[in-house]
Amino acid sequence: MDRETRVFAESHFRGLRGRPAGGVGASPGRVDFIERPDSFSYADFFKRYLLPNVPCVFSSAFTEGWGSRRHWVTAAGKPDFEHLLRKYGEVVVPVANCGLREYNSNPKEQMLLRDYISYWKDYIQGGYSSPRGCLYLKDWHLCRDSLTEDVFTLPMYFSSDWLNEYWDTLDVDDYRFIYMGPAGTWYHLCAATLLPVPCPCLPLPHTLPYPVDSGRASLRCPVRGIGCQEEALRDCHGGLPYDVTSPALLDSQLYPMREHCSPPLEVTQEAGEMVFVPSGWHHQVHNLDDTISINHNWVNGCNLANMWYFLQQELRAVQQEVSEWRDTMPDWHQHCQVIMRSCSGINFEEFYHFLKIIAERRLLLLAKGMGHGEVEDSQDTRLGPQQAAFDVSRIAEVLASVVAHPDFQRLDTSMFSLQPEELLQQLEEVMVTTASL
Repeated sequence: MDRETRVFAESHFRGLRGRPAGGVGASPGRVDFIERPDSFSYADFFKRYLLPNVPCVFSSAFTEGWGSRRHWVTAAGKPDFEHLLRKYGEVVVPVANCGLREYNSNPKEQMLLRDYISYWKDYIQGGYSSPRGCLYLKDWHLCRDSLTEDVFTLPMYFSSDWLNEYWDTLDVDDYRFIYMGPAGTWYHLCAATLLPVPCPCLPLPHTLPYPVDSGRASLRCPVRGIGCQEEALRDCHGGLPYDVTSPALLDSQLYPMREHCSPPLEVTQEAGEMVFVPSGWHHQVHNLDDTISINHNWVNGCNLANMWYFLQQELRAVQQEVSEWRDTMPDWHQHCQVIMRSCSGINFEEFYHFLKIIAERRLLLLAKGMGHGEVEDSQDTRLGPQQAAFDVSRIAEVLASVVAHPDFQRLDTSMFSLQPEELLQQLEEVMVTTASL
């Protein structure tokens, strides 16, 4: 990040006055296609898509050097089953039956990749049909669990990736997934990333998917997740649809606000292209051909306020659900945090630790005086001092809101390695010293 982009971004967030990003205004009528890497800078992406929180598509020129495109695809542009079998055949992978609905998801099973590929071949031979149903390999943590033979290189546009930076630091998890399956596989409407547990979803941006074969994916982005068209898609019970292609959405009694929702944006994604799905945008994917894709979910300073806003909503929902026990249950507020974590995969305490780890890394980078331009760290985040200073300002704004929240104040922070108020003070002091950076 250069200084001009940082000044532009900080002015943008001052204008929001703490409101979540991307929560106002109409959806764009089209999705921009970015053709050439040499004419599209980080600043271009940051200003035109990341800050305003709107989608775009990157051409296959951005991914032509990836190992997955060299090794996972045959000369004919089909999935190279033999390579995948040699390299990963004995790996256990998660497989969902996308023809069955289990609550708001699909039932999953674990199987060896070689067994899934055997099923896939039989599915093709059977005219894209099988008594076993339509099985979709989903959420395979290949980058976390095994050697990845340079599967993909994270483009610089997504290099400020706090989510995977945090989990890589803890060496526990990651948000990089492989999806693969035959034509006809799909997944239902969801927001723009998954938490450690499947439901509900945090509003984080991600790139989705990166097809590496000749397959195509049709992507529908019907609504923004925060305060835009989401309410118009809710049914009379307050729930969002499972499938935005369902005729049930035409039922005005079941979906009384549907007529107020704009038509969805539809994108046909060709092999090698990347789609940026912004923070909180609900989307649904249908694979038109046999497809392998790479999903990379992430969060950074641009949508941190969205994440905090979502967590507050989640806690309020839990508190409302168990409100009748408020006066009779000891430590009711703490129980709400426990329930929230079991449902959402994160609570207020863990959110603070997430902020703390990222903040400490940015403070360290600035303290070392990393010089000018961009600097690569061990996670290849390619952070420079301007990006670090911007990150500090975003963490400080959100942390101030966290510290002031009454439910956070009820937490026992005595065992925290750094008290939240102390961290906030450090961030504010550094903001003063970096103002002229």
